[in-house]
Amino acid sequence: MQVLNFDTIIIGSGLAGLSAAYHASKYGTVAIITKSQLDTSNSYYAQGGIAGAISDEDSPKLHFDDTLVAGRGLCEKDPVEILVNEGKDRILELIELGMQFDKQNDEFVLGLEGGHSKRRILHAGGDATGKALTCFMLEQVQKQANITSFEYTAVTQLLIEDGECTGAQAIDFVSGKNLVFKGKASILATGGLSRIFSRTTNPHTATGDGIALAYEAGAQLADMEFIQFHPSALYLKDKDAFLISEAVRGEGAWMLNTEGERFMKEVHPLAELAPRDIVAFSIYRQMQKLKTPHLYLSLKHLDAAKIKKRFSNIYKQLKEYGYDMTSDLLPIAPAAHYMVGGIKTDLDGETNIPGLFACGEVASTGVMGANRLASNSLLECLVFGKRASEKAAKRSQKQTATTDFAPFTNDPNNEQAYLEVKNEIADLMSENVGIVREGKKLTEAIAQLQSIAKKLPNTISDYNELKIKQITAICLLITQSALLREESRGGHIREDFQQESPEFRLHIVQQKNQEPIFIPIKK
Repeated sequence: MQVLNFDTIIIGSGLAGLSAAYHASKYGTVAIITKSQLDTSNSYYAQGGIAGAISDEDSPKLHFDDTLVAGRGLCEKDPVEILVNEGKDRILELIELGMQFDKQNDEFVLGLEGGHSKRRILHAGGDATGKALTCFMLEQVQKQANITSFEYTAVTQLLIEDGECTGAQAIDFVSGKNLVFKGKASILATGGLSRIFSRTTNPHTATGDGIALAYEAGAQLADMEFIQFHPSALYLKDKDAFLISEAVRGEGAWMLNTEGERFMKEVHPLAELAPRDIVAFSIYRQMQKLKTPHLYLSLKHLDAAKIKKRFSNIYKQLKEYGYDMTSDLLPIAPAAHYMVGGIKTDLDGETNIPGLFACGEVASTGVMGANRLASNSLLECLVFGKRASEKAAKRSQKQTATTDFAPFTNDPNNEQAYLEVKNEIADLMSENVGIVREGKKLTEAIAQLQSIAKKLPNTISDYNELKIKQITAICLLITQSALLREESRGGHIREDFQQESPEFRLHIVQQKNQEPIFIPIKK
């Protein structure tokens, strides 16, 4: 088995991974391992933009307050302070490097999104910010001679020796070879997991591998019950959800029920620009009440030329689906979008396992609370990607022992079995652990997931079998945590516990072979 030595090992190539790799390259050699191409990630598909208090009318304090309000009492203040203050610096640093955010009359065009009290969302290419940012960071990474990328390579296990993470084992899909990566530190930046639901805005790669790898290695996970459902994803029967950015509502789009009523004005003072959890839940309730699989987004009352320019990519994509976003009612329904919880880290992205770090959507830094504030995700990637890489660089090289690990195969004959189980689980999660949950259905889901887990062989040596094990484990963790949280808060809504409870102003932390623990919010 080939052994490759680097100072820092980055697993994942979204904005968090690219940011971590770029900063880590200042301190030594870096490997980026990604199971697809370097530019396939949730970051790449992010339309809305990146939040940053850069205007004279705004301040990090206002951004801090908005983040806390959206987080429903579960944000930790220290990481939020870091996010809003260092976030401004990271954005200005990017601009200095040459990142081109949209401007008008030499001023940055700042958008407004749900939960924000000020216009503070920078965007690039109108509605292609994620793509522009990711491609820009990819260019910076590719300029660094000491960064080596490994595409179409999947990590199969993290290597833990004497309680510390010393690297990772992986399989190269092209050659079929198993590789061992050794380094001072490993940074998980594998993104989200919303592809475990049948209706989602996420790419096929977003199946929570990083969380499963960390959990198996003994890392703590926090707030796994909080999944954010994006309110406005295009509804097309039997087709993948297509995200219609929150920025569209920021520019004045209305949400109408199937009777043509604008219902959000009665729900929240910010109407369509209320925080995402409130909007998604309100849509769900309307769909239940009117027995319809979708509602509508309307831009008919807005300036058509301005909309076409501001949302050129969304406009073009919707045209391909047969809709003109300036004149047609757009059928929408919520879709699983963002993992709010994840691998528990400190303020520098380090987990409870020395040498193992996490940043971006895969991590639970304490920033997001129970519900992420729109456009804070790309900012978190930049801020904590840099912090993780800098702390990782300070570690000394550990002398490691064996490299004699059992190899993994990737038998294409097992792929169909994986897809069948994955689709079965996705339907189960959407039905029982979706926007609205209830104790009996959660208990049923746990029993079904445990039944699937029992059918797996004791020793797993094929990658497709490993994926079944990982997805089953992740879904169990989410469902068990959702059953424990007997309240409704943020991205977790219980039909049988409809109110927010002060007793649950705490994080639920899970760890392999340990009972879940409850950690109160820091005062």
